[in-house]
Amino acid sequence: MDQTGQGRLAVIIGGANGIGAATARLMAARGWRLAILDKDGERAGEVAAELGGHGFAADVTDLPGLEALAARVEAEIAAPYALVISSGTFQDPVPPDQTRPEDWDRIMRVNLDGVFFAARAFGAPMARRGGGAIVAIASIIGLGGTPLHAYGPTKAAVINLAQSLAGEWGRAGVRVNAVSPGVTLVPRVLARRQAGARYAGDPGVHTALGRCVEPSEVAETIEFLLSDRASAITGVNLVVDAGWDAARGWAMYGGVRPR
Repeated sequence: MDQTGQGRLAVIIGGANGIGAATARLMAARGWRLAILDKDGERAGEVAAELGGHGFAADVTDLPGLEALAARVEAEIAAPYALVISSGTFQDPVPPDQTRPEDWDRIMRVNLDGVFFAARAFGAPMARRGGGAIVAIASIIGLGGTPLHAYGPTKAAVINLAQSLAGEWGRAGVRVNAVSPGVTLVPRVLARRQAGARYAGDPGVHTALGRCVEPSEVAETIEFLLSDRASAITGVNLVVDAGWDAARGWAMYGGVRPR
């Protein structure tokens, strides 16, 4: 077994499903100890039990609650070395005048406030202890214009926030990076595709590789950035998109040439 985690504790917020759960499973196999946090506390407990970790209910929009939970994790388990912030909420691709204020507020609160609150609650103690690594999940939607007028700006802000925190905590030994996945085949995306919602056709046709991204591929990237193998990498946004960003300019020329 690859023991890159060396028994260190990783906190995975949003670890009950999707990319967070895939990351938890990979990190457990790589020798990390795990605390799985999620709004769905029951499911977090199930994933944690499967992997020999600890599960907790958590609301990323509740800063005092997160700070109390960070103290509890340190007291009851260990001081976390790594933090993955994989929580998030989505929106439908509607025009700006159909984006309801309550939806805007919800998306901003979860996707931006929640990332900052989680980083503050767990990252500031890492800095005081003198070491750690954080990965925040952004998105390729944060790299350019799309009809996701609330979701996109939050993900662009997450990329900037990761860079800012990398500068803030770097001298304290804490590395902070972002990962921007492309369309990733998590259960929620698979359900939307099967229902014919959200995407016009197969989003994989717009990528250089001609396919979407597997959750395990994003998990590999996250675990790498948290490990000592990435010891000199901080303040970056690592794109895992099967070449969507590389190929999107080809659309006006008829798309990427087939093999």
